[in-house]
Amino acid sequence: MSSQNHYIGIDVGTGSARACIIDSTGEIKGLASHNIKLWQPASYGGGHYEQSTTDIWKAICICVKQAIAESKVDPTSVKGIGFDATCSLAVFTHDTDEPVPVTGPDFKNDGNDRNVVLWLDHRPLAETEMINGTKHNLLRYVGNKMSPEMEIPKVLWLKKNMPPELFDRCKFYDLADALTHIATGNETRSFCSAVCKQGYVPVGVDGSVKGWQEDFYHTIGLGDLVKDDFKRTGGVNGVSGTFLSAGELVGGLSEKAAQELGLPAGIPIGSGVIDAYAGWIGTVGAKVNLSQDQLDDANPANDVSQAFTRLAAVAGTSTCHLAMSKEPVFVNGVWGPYRDVLIPGYWMAEGGQSATGELIRHMLETHAAYGDTVKEAEAAGKNIYDYLNDHLRHLAEKNNAPSISYLVRHYFFYGDLWGNRSPIADPNMRGAIIGMSSDKSKDGMALLYYSTLEFIALQTRQIIEAMNSSGHKIRSIFMSGSQCQNEILMDLIATACGMPVLVPRYVNAAVVHGAAMLGAKAASAKEDGTTEPLWDIMDRMSKPGKVVWSRGDLAEKKLLDVKYEVFLDQARTQQEYRRKVDEALKGSTLGKE
Repeated sequence: MSSQNHYIGIDVGTGSARACIIDSTGEIKGLASHNIKLWQPASYGGGHYEQSTTDIWKAICICVKQAIAESKVDPTSVKGIGFDATCSLAVFTHDTDEPVPVTGPDFKNDGNDRNVVLWLDHRPLAETEMINGTKHNLLRYVGNKMSPEMEIPKVLWLKKNMPPELFDRCKFYDLADALTHIATGNETRSFCSAVCKQGYVPVGVDGSVKGWQEDFYHTIGLGDLVKDDFKRTGGVNGVSGTFLSAGELVGGLSEKAAQELGLPAGIPIGSGVIDAYAGWIGTVGAKVNLSQDQLDDANPANDVSQAFTRLAAVAGTSTCHLAMSKEPVFVNGVWGPYRDVLIPGYWMAEGGQSATGELIRHMLETHAAYGDTVKEAEAAGKNIYDYLNDHLRHLAEKNNAPSISYLVRHYFFYGDLWGNRSPIADPNMRGAIIGMSSDKSKDGMALLYYSTLEFIALQTRQIIEAMNSSGHKIRSIFMSGSQCQNEILMDLIATACGMPVLVPRYVNAAVVHGAAMLGAKAASAKEDGTTEPLWDIMDRMSKPGKVVWSRGDLAEKKLLDVKYEVFLDQARTQQEYRRKVDEALKGSTLGKE
């Protein structure tokens, strides 16, 4: 066994929990994954997605033990643990610290401890609309609009639907904070969770005194949370609670949690982050050989200033687009700017696409040719995506096409099936297709699949252009998530956006690798509480990746530029058509009351 120090990263995504073990150079020594349960109750007409912290913690314990066994690392060499998770709402009782069921209408425990409202859950659409209607100043720091994916609308929904006596017993966590709470027993919260998803404005920003905005909570009907110095959401920093930036020391692993994980008690636990932010940590510190045009002209060294030119695109079920800046940059429809969430004093902006991986999956699985094509892919020993990519290349060659894009030149797909996160920030956006035919064949499905990838690439360009036009200086894209393995998608993004795309060394583990760096930061804590700068850890532990350059095909670039104009028009006209219909229905029996 090695005498080297090791660090554990734990990542909780939408469908699974993962654990990885890295050494002091950032090399992954062990990696394990375990599925977590997802419930989709039909309460209130559907649209509900729920999970359980009890189930999630069990999955985490399985992963950690498997990763330890695989790596053959001595558990006593583990010196720090970091967590990331989806930005989901976890609910416990403040008096007994037990999971509170979030399933209406009776909110009774069915034995599964279903106490998590998943980020994807869109039950609070009406509450979100009401919150945004207040035009409160804090909305400036979430792109001027809260999203139903955020946690305050979900809490408000629970307030309206739960029995009052049960709601009065609730305390609320972002899932990453719930996990550090389970690991340590401490009530410490992360700036990442509170600022990004719960309406917390750091002290000193725009006159903020407590972080939490008392008038806002009273205005939206959540004055209950103001009581006892916001005890039910973590308190007031430095007064009745503690809030930390990414990886700062929360506390030591408790005896109970240590026994469940198969680790020694007392291991330092770092303040957690939302999963996309762990993707930023796990990718943008990589040393890459980019041209001067993609580097910060003022300082070509690999220091934190490089982060200002690098967009982290964390692609899974959805995609988050993260950019850091030295000063606050306000972008309509892009969440933030958020201060202190990763590195104290620096600001983050978060754009995103509500569905990318889920969109691809949905478009394929609902096509008539899907079943037969899956069987063909399995017979060829390939997954459906690699199989279709090969088939697209074959179709281009067969048709003597200059590019695959040429095959769908008259097909215009718009894919906001689950609403738009950025930069339109409209949960009512939906999909549209121009050029649909009656083709039910495998060829037709392959072209629909490519058009879906094309939409993802064009919307990425839209988000980057919105951010850069407001003051960001994004010049390169650092990808993470399973979509990195899709060569055609990476090529499309590089070509559509006109900038290099970096694919990380650990293509399947960039997010959990970033979480492990949080463990390294926690392990560096000194007696006065200070820790090693996060960027220094990222610089030391990040591994070189592969750069995908735009292919320089001027004809394809010109085609994609035109398709981008159509894409923007499809977005505009969809909203215009909805307005026209709503206007026509005003006052009629078909209109809303």
